[in-house]
Amino acid sequence: MPVIEVMSETLASQVAAGEVIERPASVIKELIENSVDAGARKIEVEIQRGGIALMRVRDDGCGMSPGDAARSLQRHATSKLRSSDDLNGILTLGFRGEALPSIASVSRFTMLSREAETVEGTEVRVDGGTVHDPKAVGCPVGTSIEVRDLFFNVPARKKFLKAETTEAAHVDHQVRLHALSTPEIGWVLRKDGRVVLDLPATHDRRVRIEAVAGAESGRDLIEIPRWEHRGIKVEGALLPASYARRGRKQQYVFLNGRPVEDSVISRALREAFKGALPEGFQPAAWLWLSMDPSLVDVNVHPAKKEVRFRDGAQIRIAIMDAVEQAMKPKEPEYSPEMIPTHSPSVGEKGDPASATISPELQESNENAPHQNPASTVIKSPPRWRAETQETLPVTEKSIAPAPQFRVIGALSHRYVLLEGEEGLVLLEPSSAHERIIYEKLLLKEEDLEAQGLLVPVLLELDARDVDLLMRHQKHFEDAGFTLESFGGQTVQVGGIPSFLEVKETRAFLVELVDGIIEREGVGRVQRLAYEGFAAKVACAGSRQIQWNIGEIEPLLGRLFACDLPYCDPAGRPVLVQISFQELERKFGRS
Repeated sequence: MPVIEVMSETLASQVAAGEVIERPASVIKELIENSVDAGARKIEVEIQRGGIALMRVRDDGCGMSPGDAARSLQRHATSKLRSSDDLNGILTLGFRGEALPSIASVSRFTMLSREAETVEGTEVRVDGGTVHDPKAVGCPVGTSIEVRDLFFNVPARKKFLKAETTEAAHVDHQVRLHALSTPEIGWVLRKDGRVVLDLPATHDRRVRIEAVAGAESGRDLIEIPRWEHRGIKVEGALLPASYARRGRKQQYVFLNGRPVEDSVISRALREAFKGALPEGFQPAAWLWLSMDPSLVDVNVHPAKKEVRFRDGAQIRIAIMDAVEQAMKPKEPEYSPEMIPTHSPSVGEKGDPASATISPELQESNENAPHQNPASTVIKSPPRWRAETQETLPVTEKSIAPAPQFRVIGALSHRYVLLEGEEGLVLLEPSSAHERIIYEKLLLKEEDLEAQGLLVPVLLELDARDVDLLMRHQKHFEDAGFTLESFGGQTVQVGGIPSFLEVKETRAFLVELVDGIIEREGVGRVQRLAYEGFAAKVACAGSRQIQWNIGEIEPLLGRLFACDLPYCDPAGRPVLVQISFQELERKFGRS
């Protein structure tokens, strides 16, 4: 049996680093949280090669004495906790005392720190856990920490890092996240010597939101005035439902100054929109919550990303009430000489439950005008023969005649009823369009050229999502899109495939981007293949098409010219048959 021994301090720190330090962004998070706790009024972050080669964080906070600077590199050394009772009242971002020794154990680490009342500062260097003697140096008031060659002594960890652009995007996200939580602090971010973010301090949260989220979003911000419920204070801003996106990446929540993620909060935000959001969509919001720290546990996750509320129901009520109050139509202000002649009714402009949702985010069946199937003229049965596709592999379907159908009518404007030789057939037109678009994209025919947009569409996204899209730029080009980075968090789309019938270009592109992000976000090892990309384009494109019963015959002709007409790209059926035998059995005739 192996002998049990106590791990060395260096090894213990490296093990702890495995829980806290996942990538360069994890280092940046820990360092800037220390700077915020130190009372900094300005924080500068610099990275090279995505942070793998260099990370530097400078602040003008309180600084440390020589003794504190040396002790800060010891595991569990903290100025935040003195007893277990202090865990019930944590208001600082850091408190465990593991971050600095963990970072120093897997990098070449240098710290300079100076207090305001001293004339010289202290330098402490650590190489992979080996601490060098501190020495006196000249430096500004505050603290500067430099981290080089991350994971140089843990190659197994280093090989799991992503591309430099991806790691840089994660760093960018962390800086913007903390810049949002602390508008009173000025922030600067440099990547490879270039300033990409320069945010002066402000006391107006809306100014900071506009600077980080983009001017377009800033114009439509809805302020959430300070609201209190049982000691829980809520304030911030949100965007109308037309800005809703799949996933929660547009939600920024700060609890007692700490960025947090919590499903209770996300559900409350969605419920506050009272059904104005399509299924699966989440609103964009920036929330600052404050409450008694004893009512929340911030020590449930190694990286402090998640929290646990003692009474989640009260959090839900507070957020829903605050958001609903913010979205209430404002009462018109009349001067004495004005006589009101009309008051808004439900569904008119000003009613958030009906006016904030844009039509392009609704399902195509909700967009399209309803038709009465009984009023549709039934044409004579169409007769098609599928033409052999030279560029597609010849299959049994390719050489077989296409089935013959008679169009009967529409069901709830979601399905088309067809009469076939063997019974009733239900067609889902949106799935048919999806299959047609998908196979056209796979063929990569010469006509897959970009149709230039009169006004290019600018999409303001999370920095991580911009990086993801640009890594798939070749897919976009192959499919007939014109896509390029517009700097910062913005991507410009100047053209879309000419064969696509797109009525709402922005809505189509947002859904496509969300679909790609959603697919990449499930932990797949390999990049999204072109086939998967084409499926996302087809899905988003099909939702833009509003069909009517008179177009079904030519649609069936295009469908049965496809290689696999009976299923959409995801494998779901396009046509469902109910045979005469089954109908007779259900009516008790068999």
